[in-house]
Amino acid sequence: MYDDNHLLSRLRAASVGREDSVFAQIPGGDPVTFGELFAGAERMAAALAAQGVRPGDRVAVQVAKTIQAIELYLGTVMAGAVFLPLNTAYITPEVAYFLGDAEPAVVVCDPARAEEIRSIAGGAQVLTLDEAGQGSLRDLAEAQVPGFRAVARGADDLAAILYTSGTTGRSKGAMLSHDNLSSNSEVLRDYWRFTAEDVLIHALPIFHTHGLFVATNVALLAGAQVIFLPGFDVDAILEAMPRATALMGVPTFYTRLLADPRLTRERAANMRLFISGSAPLLVETHRQWEARTGHRILERYGMTETNMSCSNPYEGERRAGTVGFPLPGVEARIMVEGREAEVGEVGVLEVRGRNVFKGYWQMPEKTAEELRPDGWFITGDLASVDADGYVTIVGRAKDLIISGGFNVYPKEVEEVIDDMEGVVESAVIGVPHPDFGEGVVAVVVPSDPGLTEEAVMAGLAGRLAKFKQPKRVVLVDALPRNTMGKVQKKTLREQYAGVFSN
Repeated sequence: MYDDNHLLSRLRAASVGREDSVFAQIPGGDPVTFGELFAGAERMAAALAAQGVRPGDRVAVQVAKTIQAIELYLGTVMAGAVFLPLNTAYITPEVAYFLGDAEPAVVVCDPARAEEIRSIAGGAQVLTLDEAGQGSLRDLAEAQVPGFRAVARGADDLAAILYTSGTTGRSKGAMLSHDNLSSNSEVLRDYWRFTAEDVLIHALPIFHTHGLFVATNVALLAGAQVIFLPGFDVDAILEAMPRATALMGVPTFYTRLLADPRLTRERAANMRLFISGSAPLLVETHRQWEARTGHRILERYGMTETNMSCSNPYEGERRAGTVGFPLPGVEARIMVEGREAEVGEVGVLEVRGRNVFKGYWQMPEKTAEELRPDGWFITGDLASVDADGYVTIVGRAKDLIISGGFNVYPKEVEEVIDDMEGVVESAVIGVPHPDFGEGVVAVVVPSDPGLTEEAVMAGLAGRLAKFKQPKRVVLVDALPRNTMGKVQKKTLREQYAGVFSN
């Protein structure tokens, strides 16, 4: 039934004949079998098709993490459409841009936001799904019968669009094909040794690559179980650990778990693998985790445009401060002024492979800037490779901040601050944070001597998602500049590097 749908046929294969096996354990709820999951996805696909969704149409989704949301992801792909997940923290003006750019046929949102989303949805139909998995979409799906025949899709057809952006602040829709997603998840399944015997603690959000295309896809491809948590919760993860085998998280997960005395070797004894990504993991966190649990965290590296590109080895040295080696089938090189870098030399990381996206939605010029004709993608991350082949990410060429696993683009925050009364200008930087990896700091030059840190923070509250808002605001007389008048953010990062350690 799914044979002609490239991604679905692969995600379904490991559970064929095992439909009664449990896919998801849901704390406080009934377990969900593989059969129930895919039957729900078939109903979702039928509901979307009944609403006029055609192959290639975009389905934009901003909903809470539920099994029904996973069914919606699978159902969208099953219907031949393109899944467009949106961060649940995005506020209405931010969502308006994505909907205007992607022009989806359907938008699925929380019922509480349905009216405001309708006001910005253009010609899209607005359906709802709440944190309990209920809503108008669920009602439509329940009225369908399982057995929807998946729409034929080839390897190069689009399966998803995920929005990312650069320092200009204008978001870009990264187009990911069926083969981009399936090939990368298959590599990760094999490289990290996931099998049907595994039980993965799934505490990541499902609106970005890590939680959706790494955690979910890898588990499905392996036929593994997931302990499906609505979000990160120390108590829930510690409770689940003795019956689990793996955890995928961001550095914040590990720092917060380390702060709890219940994390012990005995509690982690059944676990075989702890994976970290989406932000740099501090060397000290590596050391503390190994000392406390006896396990060495496996750190990996990826981007929205490439899914995962590098990983520390499953067997062999997991070297703290590095992201390991290029994954099987992925090429990586460090480029300095048109040539490949020497060992230890810092340059811009480029990657090539089946994992690399197809380009940016409706942005051919931007695609041409970052995706070379021969398939090499210019990541914009500064990196080096040591004599043993380990890749180390040393910075980001475009000043991207990754806080708690979420991307924060300084220009977007600066524009909002600069627009405030009493502000001359601002510079937004990321500096080390013990919990979030990087914390957002706004360095502000006021025109009003009475301007306070609290006033700036209050002015941002309704205009930016919470994760983009600075954790500290520093008021200064002037910003450091070079002879060309460019603000020296490197100087600011050095000056305020310890602001969260005081």
